[in-house]
Amino acid sequence: NFQLFVTVKGQVKEETGFVMDLKVLSDIIKGEVIEHLDHKNLNLDVPFLKGKMASTENIIKVIWERLEAPIAKHDATLHSLKLTETENNFVEYYGE
Repeated sequence: NFQLFVTVKGQVKEETGFVMDLKVLSDIIKGEVIEHLDHKNLNLDVPFLKGKMASTENIIKVIWERLEAPIAKHDATLHSLKLTETENNFVEYYGE
């Protein structure tokens, strides 16, 4: 079981008070990540992880690749991801 934390940045929109609508962000995360990874064997069942070791580091990089463009379509920028495997085992990634 993993937990994914997604941080976006951008201009706060006057009309909404948000950088990005959280419902839209949630839908993007579900469609691009959760539906593909949830209850799956990461080594066998996930095409975009095929040929990669399913380490937390490799998973977070692929998640970044899947989220960056859809978030950008909503005038926001993906700033960081944090993927936790356990309380003491996590990776933070800034797209580097």
